[in-house]
Amino acid sequence: MQLLPLLAALAGGLLIGAAALGLLALSGRVAGVSGIVGGLIPPRRGDIDWRLAYLAGLLLGGVLLHLAYGLPTSIPGSRITLIVSGLLVGFGTRLGNGCTSGHGVCGLGRGSPRSFAAVLTFMAVAFITVFVSRHILGGAP
Repeated sequence: MQLLPLLAALAGGLLIGAAALGLLALSGRVAGVSGIVGGLIPPRRGDIDWRLAYLAGLLLGGVLLHLAYGLPTSIPGSRITLIVSGLLVGFGTRLGNGCTSGHGVCGLGRGSPRSFAAVLTFMAVAFITVFVSRHILGGAP
C-alpha cells in the first residue's frame, strides 16, 4: 500500500475539518455546502459575500489540486446519467435537510441525532447503489 494516497486523504480530511470548524467558530454557521449554495437563491443582502468566498475556496482547491497532480478532467458516464444523478442528489439534500458536509462533517461532529440518522441513510443508499450498479447491472469493477 502506498503512503502518499493515505497522507493526501488525511490532509484532505484535516483541511475539510479545519474549514468547517473555522466557519463555525468565526461566524456560527454550519459548513453544509447545499445550504451555502441554497442560501444564494434568492440572495439576501449582507449574506452573499461569505457564501461566495466559501464556494470560491472549494473551487480554487480543486483547481490547485488538478494543477499540482494532473487529475482527470472528465467524469465517466453519459450526460443524461450525470444530469439525473445531480437532480437526485439535489432532491436528496432537500429531503434530508442537508448534505454530506452538513450532516456528515458538521452534524456528526456536534453529536446531532438527526445527522446520525441522515448519514446512516445516505451511506446505506450509497452502498446499495454501488452493489446494484456493479454486481447486478454489470457496471465497472
